[in-house]
Amino acid sequence: TAPGHTEIREVLLWDEFGEAARELARQIVASGFEFDVIVAIARGGLLPAGAISYALDTKKCASLNVEFYSGIGETLDEPMVLPPFLDVDSLRGRRVLLVDDVVDSGRTLQMVVRMLEEQGADVKSATLYEKPTTVIRPDFVWRRTARWITFPWSAQPPVTAD
Repeated sequence: TAPGHTEIREVLLWDEFGEAARELARQIVASGFEFDVIVAIARGGLLPAGAISYALDTKKCASLNVEFYSGIGETLDEPMVLPPFLDVDSLRGRRVLLVDDVVDSGRTLQMVVRMLEEQGADVKSATLYEKPTTVIRPDFVWRRTARWITFPWSAQPPVTAD
């Protein structure tokens, strides 16, 4: 267990992930928000954004690489956008559905929403999880928790050649 994360973990399994993505899709449809493009915050938002894009039957997807967490419970001073870069100019005047796996401190989501809005995009955000520590509330959330989350795509250590 990571320092500061002694509480029981929230474990998301693959089957439950599929249902979570479909529930977020239902929330988005029910809201009436008609987006032009789905943008995933990579890496954590890639799988949720892909699942939501299938649930909403769209191929209009992009991603933005942002690094903030350098380890479990460890962050950089500020979120950083990394290459390859998204052509944010192409999002001017577009309705964007921004997707991530979790909004923890909220600093990454807040930075990306501001960046896209400054380019003239209309942004709504969707996350699987929202933590009580966030500085920004996503528009669509599947579950709220204070627990440390184990996602199915990051539960195992990286594959190595040994």
